[in-house]
Amino acid sequence: MKKLFLMLLLFFAFTVVHAQRITVTGTVSDQQGAPLPGATVQVKGTNFGTITDSNGNYSLEVPGSNSILVFSFVGYVQREAQVLNQTVINTTLREELLGLEEVVVVGYSTQKKLNLTAAVDQVTNEALENRSVPNLTQGLQGVLPNLNINLLDGRPNQAPSYNIRGITSIGQGGSALILIDGVEGDPSMLNPNDIASVSVLKDAASASIYGARGAFGVVMITTRNPEKGKTMVNYTSNLSTKKPIHLPEFVTDGYTWVSMFVAAFLNGDGSFPQNINKTQKVSQAYLDAFKAKVESGQPYDEVEIDPVTGEYVYYGNTDWYDLLYKKSTLATENNLTITGSGERTSYLISGRYMSQNGLFRYNTDDYNMKNVRAKGSIQVFPWMEITNNTDYSEMAYHIPMNVGEGSGIWRNIGDEGHPSSVMFNPDGTLSMSSVYTVGDYWYGKNGIDTKRRILKNTVGIGTTFLNDKLRIKGDFTFQNTDNNQFRKRVQIPYSNKPGSVAYVGTKTNDLTFDNRITQYIATNIYTEYENTIRDAHYLKFLIGYNYEQSTYNRLSVQRNGIIYDDANDINLTLGQAITTTGGYEKWLILGGFSRLNYVFRDRYLIEINARYDGSSKFPENQRFAFFPSVSGGWRISKEPFFSVNPKILNDLKVRASYGSLGNGNIGSYVYLEPFSISQSSMVLNGVRPQYTSRPSVIPDGLTWETSTTLDFGLDFAMLSDRLRFVGDYYIRNTTDMFTIGLTLPAVFGATSPKGNYADLQTKGWEMTLSWKDMFKTGGKPLNYRLRLTLADSKAVIKKYNNPDKLLTDYYEGQVIGEIWGYVTEGFFIDDEDVASHAKQSPEMRASPTNLWYPGDIKFKDLNNDGFINRGTNRVSNPGDRIIIGNNRPRFTYGVNLDADWNNIFFSTFFQGVGKQDWYPSTEAEFFWGQYNRPYNNIPKFHLGNMWTPENPNAYLPRTMSRAASSSTSRTLGVAQTRYLQNIAYVRLKNIQMGYNLPSSITSKIRASAFKIYVSGENLWSWSPLYRIVKHIDPENTSGSDRILSGGTSGDGYNYPMLKSMTFGISVVF
Repeated sequence: MKKLFLMLLLFFAFTVVHAQRITVTGTVSDQQGAPLPGATVQVKGTNFGTITDSNGNYSLEVPGSNSILVFSFVGYVQREAQVLNQTVINTTLREELLGLEEVVVVGYSTQKKLNLTAAVDQVTNEALENRSVPNLTQGLQGVLPNLNINLLDGRPNQAPSYNIRGITSIGQGGSALILIDGVEGDPSMLNPNDIASVSVLKDAASASIYGARGAFGVVMITTRNPEKGKTMVNYTSNLSTKKPIHLPEFVTDGYTWVSMFVAAFLNGDGSFPQNINKTQKVSQAYLDAFKAKVESGQPYDEVEIDPVTGEYVYYGNTDWYDLLYKKSTLATENNLTITGSGERTSYLISGRYMSQNGLFRYNTDDYNMKNVRAKGSIQVFPWMEITNNTDYSEMAYHIPMNVGEGSGIWRNIGDEGHPSSVMFNPDGTLSMSSVYTVGDYWYGKNGIDTKRRILKNTVGIGTTFLNDKLRIKGDFTFQNTDNNQFRKRVQIPYSNKPGSVAYVGTKTNDLTFDNRITQYIATNIYTEYENTIRDAHYLKFLIGYNYEQSTYNRLSVQRNGIIYDDANDINLTLGQAITTTGGYEKWLILGGFSRLNYVFRDRYLIEINARYDGSSKFPENQRFAFFPSVSGGWRISKEPFFSVNPKILNDLKVRASYGSLGNGNIGSYVYLEPFSISQSSMVLNGVRPQYTSRPSVIPDGLTWETSTTLDFGLDFAMLSDRLRFVGDYYIRNTTDMFTIGLTLPAVFGATSPKGNYADLQTKGWEMTLSWKDMFKTGGKPLNYRLRLTLADSKAVIKKYNNPDKLLTDYYEGQVIGEIWGYVTEGFFIDDEDVASHAKQSPEMRASPTNLWYPGDIKFKDLNNDGFINRGTNRVSNPGDRIIIGNNRPRFTYGVNLDADWNNIFFSTFFQGVGKQDWYPSTEAEFFWGQYNRPYNNIPKFHLGNMWTPENPNAYLPRTMSRAASSSTSRTLGVAQTRYLQNIAYVRLKNIQMGYNLPSSITSKIRASAFKIYVSGENLWSWSPLYRIVKHIDPENTSGSDRILSGGTSGDGYNYPMLKSMTFGISVVF
C-alpha cells in the first residue's frame, strides 16, 4: 500500500506539473552599476546554474516560467527573481554586511542577526541534508557549539536529553526546553526533512522570555512553510547499509579461555573452580582432556556425553557476538512533499516512512517511523491570516530480551556466554549457556514492543495593522501522546543431557500491558509593534500571555501463567500473580512575557526581556516568580570614527547580557506529603490488607531553582564577509538547587528532606569561525565553505550540605566530574619489594589470603605514613588519593567543509571531544575481562599483556579474578593513574558527495531537479583510547543499556553505535 500510495502521488505530480524550458539572459552588477564577473546564477532548489562572464553577462536555460533564479556573489546580499514569462532578467546586488538580511528565530518572533544582543546560534536544514539518521537528535550532535548531545548508545530510538552550556543543576536536573514551531515537543519523533532551521537560545537574555522552563536553555525547531507559487512535488528516497562501529574483540578459542579462567580463579578466588558460573562444569580432568584435543591437531567433537553422569560436556570455540549480530543491516527512507499556493491560500503536505531492519540475528530489533504533516494558511482578509499545522508521528520498535537473567544481552553474554560452550546440543536443543544469552533470542518469543504515537495540531491567527507595524497573533495547540508497551516473558527450554528438558524464566512467564497517555494543551496570545522612526530609531515591542497544561495517565497490568508461548492476550494467562499499577500527574503553567528592542542608528542595541511565571508545582505562596534580563550591543563598525577598510573588517560588534531564569523542573506534587497505599503480602483473615506508609518530609519555603547568567560576546566579519567569528564567554550561577538536607538524628524517623540547599557556578566559552569563498576552475565557479565550532565549560559547587567535605558526596569547591584516585607506581618486583613498600592492607586485598605477590599493583605512598589508604575520606585528609582526572567532556568541537562545482557537491563533517577521562567501572568487561569476574570474556588485548616473571613490563598485573571488584576493595576496583583512560575522540560524522543531473536529462522526465548522492555516517574515528584497546567506542562508555538494565550493569554493556553507507536520490517536479 505504501508503494502504491507513493506511485499515485508521483503520477499526480507528472500529470499536474508541466514545465516549458526557457532561456534567460541578463547582467549582474553592483549598486554603482559596475558588472560583477563570476557571480553565480542558479535555479533555486537545484545546483543548475552558471556564472557571469567578465562583463557580468549570463545565459541560462531554466525548466520553466515557475523557476526562481538565485543571484549571489561573495560579499553581496543574495537576490531572487521568478522567471514568469521573462527572457531577460537584469539584477543589482548590494554589498552584504554580516548577513544584514539573515533572520534568526527567537522567542515568539524573529530578529535580524545584526540586531542580536544575546547568545543565539542557528543552523538551517542544510546541516541535515542527505544524512541517514533515524531521528533529528542524532543528526544534531556536534553541529552547534555548546549544544551537547550524549547519545548513550546506538539504538535507533535513542533520544537523549539536550544540554546547553554544560552542567546547570545538580539538584532537580533537567534538560533544554525543546520547542517545535513554538510548542513543546519531542524532536526524536520529528521528520528531519520537515526542518527549516534549528535555533539555540543559550543565555538568560535570549531564553528568559520562557521563564520557568528556560533555565537549561531553549532549542527552537522551525518546520518548513509552504512555498509560494505553483505546485511543487519533491520525492526523496535512500537505502542504507549499517553495521557496528566497533565489535568486541574477545578470545573465542575455548581452551585458551578455560585455561585463563582457571588461572584467574585460582589467584583471585583461592581454589580450583568446579563450575563456570552456573552453566558449565569444569575440573582438572576436563581441562586436561580439552588440552589433549587441541594439541592433537585433529578435528574433534565440540559436544560429548559424560559416561558417568550422562550430561553434555562442551569443548566449544564459540563467538557469541558473531551469533548475536548480523554482518550488516539495511535501512530505507522515503519522503514526499507537496507544496504550493493559490491567490489566498498556501499548503504543504509531507510524508515519511523510515524503516531500519534490526541488528540482531534472531528476534531482531526492527524499527520504523511514520510521519505525516499538513501545513497551510488562508488569507481571510488582507489584514488577517489563519494557519493550521497538523503533525502525526508513529514509532514502533521491538526490543528483544532475556528472561534467564534480568539485564541486557551484553551483560548476560559476559556472565554466561562462555566460548567453551555451544549454542545447540547434538539433538537440536539449546545449551544452558545459550538459553541465558543468544539462545533466548533464537527462541524468538521474549521482548518489549514499544509503540509511540503523537498527534499535534496548532491553529493560529495573525492580524496586521498600520502597514504591518502592529501585529496581533494567537495560537492554540492540542497534543496527544500515546506511549504503549507490550512485554512478553515466556519460559525457555534447554537441555543438559539427552532426553532431559529444563526451563529458565519460570518465575516470570507473564504478559505486561503498559499504556501511558499524555494530553497537552497550550495557548499563546501576543502582540508586536515594530517601527523605524526618522531612519534613526528602530523600536520593536512584544507583550503576550502563555498558558500550558499537561495531564498524564498510566495503567499497567501484568499477569503470569501464560498457557502457551504465542499468547498475546491477557485472558490467556492463568497465574495468580496479578499486578496492576497506575499513575496520574497534572501540571499547569501560565505566564506573561514581554520584550523591548531598541536600536539607534544601527550602532547601539538594547534588549529587555521579562517574564512573570506561575507554576502549579510549587506551594501557593511560592508559585509565582519574576525572571528579567537585559542585554546590549555596540556595533563599533558603524561609528563615524571607524575608518577601517570594509574589505578588511566590515563588521565589529561587542555584546553583553545579564538575566535570570527559573527551573520549574520538579515533580508536580513534591510540595505535598502524600501517603503511599500498598497491599500487604501477609494474609490476615483470608485477605491481604492494605496499608499506608509514612509520607516524605518536605522543608518549609520550597521555591524555584534560579539560574543567573552573565554573558559577553564578540562578533566580527572580515575580508568582505568571507571570514566570520562569533564568540561568547559566560558565567552562570545556579542558586537554591533542590538537594538533600543535612543528615538528621536517627530518632527523626525519616530520611532527610530535600530543599533549596545548594549553589553552583558554571564558567565557559564558545566560538564559531566560518570562511566562505569562491574561485574559478575549469571556467566554472567552485564555491566552498568551512565552519569550525569549539566550546568548553567547567562547573564548581559553591554551596552544599556537606560541612565535613566527605568525598562520597558533593562538597563546596568541587569541580563537577572530579576523579579521585591513587598514583600507580607499577608492579611489585619481588618479595623484598613487597616487604619494603608501604602497607596496602587492610585497605585493599590482593589475594584471598591477603598476601601480596610480585606482579600485584603497587601504589605510591603520597603522605608518607607507611600505609596506602583513603585517610578519613575527606578533602582535608584523602589519604593517598589525589584528583587524577575529570569525567566531563571538555573542548567539544565540530568541523564542517562543503563545496560545489559544476553540479557536483561535496561535504564532510567531523565532530569530537578534546579531553575526557574515564576510569572503567568494575563491571566493564570490555576492558577488564576476567580481572572482574573470572567467567567474563577476555579482551584480546590482554593476551601477552599480563604480568609474568618473563613479562615484567606488561600493561596489566598478574592474572587474578575479582581484582576489578568494588565489593572486595581489590586493586583495580579503585581509580588510579595507570588505568585512567583518555576517551577524547574525533569522528567523521558524515561525508557525502552527489551530483545534480543537467537539465537536458531532467527535462525528459519533466523534472526541475534530480539529485543523486552517496553519504557515509560515522565511517572513521580516532581516540587515544585506541592505543590501549581498539574495540571500545569512546562515545559508548557511559553505563549499560538504559531500557533493560537502567544503566547500572556496567560500562559498555549496550547497543553499539552504527556506521552506515547511504545511496539516495531527490527529484523535484
